[in-house]
Amino acid sequence: MARAMFEYTKTVLQKVSFDPKLFCKELEKAAKRLLPYELDELRIWLNFYIQGKPELSKSLIYFKQ
Repeated sequence: MARAMFEYTKTVLQKVSFDPKLFCKELEKAAKRLLPYELDELRIWLNFYIQGKPELSKSLIYFKQ
């Protein structure tokens, strides 16, 4: 079940990536919903996904430690 939530989160983030505000909002929800190890995986995925999309780079604030 948890893995399905991670995959669903990635799908949602890809679909809303046209709007940086919406992307950040969905990312914030994901940060509350996912398990710690899934957040680590999402951080890695996000770093690759936002390459070439500078408008989404501010979304990384949700992963600052």
